[in-house]
Amino acid sequence: MFTMIANFAAEWEKEAELTAQVLNGLTDESLQRRIDADRRTLGALAWHLVTSIDFMTSLGLDFKGVNEGEKASESAGGIAEAYRRISLALLEAVKTQWTDDSLRESRKIGGGEWPNSAALRYFLMHQAHHRGQMTVLMRQSGLRPPEIYGPTYETWVDKGKAPLD
Repeated sequence: MFTMIANFAAEWEKEAELTAQVLNGLTDESLQRRIDADRRTLGALAWHLVTSIDFMTSLGLDFKGVNEGEKASESAGGIAEAYRRISLALLEAVKTQWTDDSLRESRKIGGGEWPNSAALRYFLMHQAHHRGQMTVLMRQSGLRPPEIYGPTYETWVDKGKAPLD
């Protein structure tokens, strides 16, 4: 959990950049890739990362997210741009609408009490969860996933080192 807005802001900026790198690695063709016929496509997962930021309005934050009824962009670039815009809007809202004391406040969400600080942490982990799913689908699409928390298989090969099994 966060006790200071500045700590959340610093972590959000890093994590949002990692998400943006994943989104920037997508191609329009890759958006249709799915792991199984009844699962989300890579494009649907990417768009979910964009639209899920709107969840933060349930914490009392006011910012411009996805327009009501807005359909997912059919281009990878459009999805990446929407993510960058809304991600920055969320960060600005947290920094200008809350204080450190706001992090100790709680809201009723989905039948439970959520401290704002815990909701922010959960939201960061939610993005990491979907980035992991997306990197698998990127590989299946023949795309090279970016380094997120460390070198990828391809990075090791590029450096002339034997990747770990």
